[in-house]
Amino acid sequence: MRTRFWVPGLLLLGASSALLAASNFDVRDFGAKGDGSTKDTAAIQKAIDAAEKQGGGTVTLPPGNYLSGTIHLKSNVTLFLSNGATLLASPDNADFDPYETLPFKSVSDNETTYFHYGLVTAENVHHIAILGQGTIDGNRPRRRGPKTVSIKLCRFVTIRGITVQNSPNYSISFWGTDYIDIDGVTILNGYADGIDPDASRYVRISNCYIDCFDDAICPKASPSMGMENRRSTEHLTVTNCVLRTNCSNFKFGTESSGDLKDVTVSNCTMFPREKGRRPISGISLESVDGANIDGVVISNISMAGIETPIFVRLGNRGRGLNPPVPGSAQNISISNILVRGASMASSVTGIPGYPVRRVSLSNIVITMEGGNHDPKGLEVPEHIAKYPEGNMFGVLPAYGFYGRHAEGLALSNIHTRWDKEDLRPAMIFDDVKDLTVDGFRTDTVAGSSSLVWMNNVIGALIRGSRPALEKGLLRVSGAESKGIITQ
Repeated sequence: MRTRFWVPGLLLLGASSALLAASNFDVRDFGAKGDGSTKDTAAIQKAIDAAEKQGGGTVTLPPGNYLSGTIHLKSNVTLFLSNGATLLASPDNADFDPYETLPFKSVSDNETTYFHYGLVTAENVHHIAILGQGTIDGNRPRRRGPKTVSIKLCRFVTIRGITVQNSPNYSISFWGTDYIDIDGVTILNGYADGIDPDASRYVRISNCYIDCFDDAICPKASPSMGMENRRSTEHLTVTNCVLRTNCSNFKFGTESSGDLKDVTVSNCTMFPREKGRRPISGISLESVDGANIDGVVISNISMAGIETPIFVRLGNRGRGLNPPVPGSAQNISISNILVRGASMASSVTGIPGYPVRRVSLSNIVITMEGGNHDPKGLEVPEHIAKYPEGNMFGVLPAYGFYGRHAEGLALSNIHTRWDKEDLRPAMIFDDVKDLTVDGFRTDTVAGSSSLVWMNNVIGALIRGSRPALEKGLLRVSGAESKGIITQ
């Protein structure tokens, strides 16, 4: 008699074994072999369809290697991967659904736009789950291929415990999906992004380990239903995650046609992968396609070996907009950040006439690599329409922090230092109104430049800050500078 694999949590007090058996669908009963060479796509889909027909249930993959093309999850169905079970993507691209036909011309790339070309897919269904201690394997040696988990226009989605590896496309990708719970998921050797909630709401990502080449967690707001139907990503929490990447650890802005609102990121570590380039940024918040970023709280983050620790950007690439119109970035709090071995300054930048507003940076300790012996002036390019990236401005004239085109910028208890002698100021503020610098300190100084340079700054308070080794604290320039108070 075939052994049954019950899903933890399904055993109910007083439930009969017959009832439990009726709600569990073993893919082997539908013809799956799990031998790694037989294509089990049809058998797995038959089990899913049978569970849906009964009103819901759990489709179980016992230990084995299940070679498969596209499978479609249905409402009220859980896909359970037992410990020792691997859902293995077929190496034949013809085994996967083609790109869907869209009623509009997408301005995004194919990876972002399309969701049918995937291994585990779902569209317009509800109350679905992928659970277990098993593995979903994208089974590719490089980028370009089907998404591994691809969820579109769904509600109430749970993904817990599984490992996703070798993904040639986004490892776990959502569009237009609400009420998402991702917990305890491990992503290994992803060739593209790790987890991308796109135009999605009420999203919880917790206790995950993500190791991928491209952005680890990358909320987006792409116009995948046409520009007239832009949708926000909002009510998003990320907590207790370990993030390793060659690009950005947490980034919004690759696609920013819709808004980003009410977001918290906390208790995460961010550092490089074992191979490849160092991460471009730790935290990137970017509005360049008309998005409004509003209500973001990021705290308790440890970073190491990252180029740019913090990057907040309001630009005007205007993808899909005619004419391009800037959005906004405001009400952002970033606190309790520890950075070691960063190579490029953090920055908060808007564009002329469109400042970033009400940004608070507090309790931040940054150790920079340093080593710049050729300090520049303030001629930093605006790059108004450029693709947003933490290193887009090149080497900045400050080694620690650079702020430009901002209003209501507050920095408190900031401690900067470098490992190699650096002649640049620690912080530069250019075209900033309502600036507060409270409790700034550094314990490494060199050269003749003052530690803080304010140019065309209106209304600033610098207090509780002290230069090291009798170094000059403040330099003020620009005809518009006024109302600067030091205490």
